[in-house]
Amino acid sequence: MERVRINASRAYDVVIGRGVLDTVGDELSHLVKSRTVAIVADDVTYPLFGARTKASLESAGFYTCEYIIPHGEESKSAENYIRILEFLAERGLSRTDCLVALGGGVVGDLSGFVAASFLRGIPFVQIPTTLLAAVDSSVGGKCAINLQAGKNLAGAFYQPSVVLCDTEIIGSLPDDIFSEGMAEVIKYGAIRSEKVFGLIEDGARENLGELISECVRIKRDVVCEDEFDTGLRQLLNFGHTPAHAIERLSDFKISHGAAVAAGMCIMSRAAEKLGLCEAGISDEIEKLCKKFSLPTTAQFSAKDMFAVAMRDKKRALGKITLVIPRTRGESVLYTVSEEETEKFFALGLSEGE
Repeated sequence: MERVRINASRAYDVVIGRGVLDTVGDELSHLVKSRTVAIVADDVTYPLFGARTKASLESAGFYTCEYIIPHGEESKSAENYIRILEFLAERGLSRTDCLVALGGGVVGDLSGFVAASFLRGIPFVQIPTTLLAAVDSSVGGKCAINLQAGKNLAGAFYQPSVVLCDTEIIGSLPDDIFSEGMAEVIKYGAIRSEKVFGLIEDGARENLGELISECVRIKRDVVCEDEFDTGLRQLLNFGHTPAHAIERLSDFKISHGAAVAAGMCIMSRAAEKLGLCEAGISDEIEKLCKKFSLPTTAQFSAKDMFAVAMRDKKRALGKITLVIPRTRGESVLYTVSEEETEKFFALGLSEGE
């Protein structure tokens, strides 16, 4: 079992290891003063892990209540946000009570925003049950819901009290769900770590604990330097500008991980064609994505993707900061005009050839 300390505005541990789920009661008993815990999960995750979570909490003396949402990106909505707030208020939770997010990125993002705003902030715990959530969305304090205009447009920066990452759960994920998380793992390798590429090549499932720890350490270093996403933290958005457009244009039928994979390949191809990175980088990223049966392009036009990207929260003063890989294990921020963004997409989609 490993603990990675995150020294953000609220310091907390990310605990990584087999059987960590069964320690949630003990962990919370040292972190919160009250004895009421609300568990938020979806209708897939709760039947699998809800009983174990409740048993651990109740054995440590906590009273629990549960709110279950439908699985899928559509649940990260303003309607569910309000419903959970009303649920917590009806149950009489106080500012010292706690919310536990049990699930993937949708559950974690939604629950974090609820915790950040209920009674102006209550403690919450992330228990990621997907690889994508373990290496990315559960760490760093970003939480949000989607609006009709776009993804993650209402939210907050709000750090959890602890993140409990059970490698036994994540290691047992089916291949398609595991592969979605590998898109974010590949991202960490591309932006900052040749070691990640080596661990993937040696076997992602076989090196799962070390792989998750390395990704969390990378995110820790970036977040601690730029918690509120005004500079360096934007590196974590590699592939995400086109990815959010792809998700939206597909009406979220294309998952976040698949969209990120396609987005990274699009950005890499464009960067290489413009001479902004070493030759062969785009091929390497594309090869890794294909290894996990992830898409490497999108069927949407650069024009349509650009139109959606212009509603993205990353746009400022008529410009967008893109992330491009420069060498193996190193990426840089690259600010372009709105017009150049569409051209970038076109090159990455091979429309510009």
